[in-house]
Amino acid sequence: MKLSVVIPCFNELGTISRVIQAVKASPVADLEIIVVDDCSTDGTRDLLMTTLEHQVDQVIYHKKNRGKGAALRTGFAAATGDIVIVQDADLEYDPQEFPDVIAPILAGKADVVFGSRFAGGRPHRVVYFWHMVGNKFLTLLSNMFTNINLSDMETCYKAFRREVIQSIRIEENRFGFEPEITAKVAKMGCRIYEVGISYYGRTYKEGKKIGWKDGFRAIYCIVKYNLFARVSVPTDVLHRSRTPYDSLPLLK
Repeated sequence: MKLSVVIPCFNELGTISRVIQAVKASPVADLEIIVVDDCSTDGTRDLLMTTLEHQVDQVIYHKKNRGKGAALRTGFAAATGDIVIVQDADLEYDPQEFPDVIAPILAGKADVVFGSRFAGGRPHRVVYFWHMVGNKFLTLLSNMFTNINLSDMETCYKAFRREVIQSIRIEENRFGFEPEITAKVAKMGCRIYEVGISYYGRTYKEGKKIGWKDGFRAIYCIVKYNLFARVSVPTDVLHRSRTPYDSLPLLK
């Protein structure tokens, strides 16, 4: 079993090296690390080119800044692992929890797993109240359209069977990826699980990028991709792996 870790990166000079080291130190034995630099301008790209490229399997450079969704689209297309997971480049999520997030897929029970910051009793840094309110509102609105019962639609930690994520055409270039992919995997009839994770949120002074405009875009995406988007999937994608993966090589 190989896990592909896709790291979208834009202006993360202060954290990208530590994130790569944290991913490499995760308990998963067979890792493919793919960094997608979304035309960073703060020195991140130079650091990747001169120091970090040899530490990962692949670094892909966008010629212009296109957004997180576009970076994920690029990274997903390049992935070759059995399972694909998203890892932000900002140290808000802990790669030590990879085994927990992908466990339902390994067991043959899930096609997609969301790592929820609001489920379970793991550490959760206390940051912005209105971000929490907005997140819960967007998750509720998404659930009303998809008829699935998520607690954290906007989470970074989303893991997919590779065949599933590579069968989906991702249209959103920025943070609209989250409601878009949620709507599409729900429409596909994917087996979706949720696992509690820890969260080490950062402030805007520390480099947080999502803003109120992205919240309004998320509302638009929830309506668009649930009511008007069609999802065409090869008929065997969701039935190709109903048995557990060989998990023996999973842990180091």
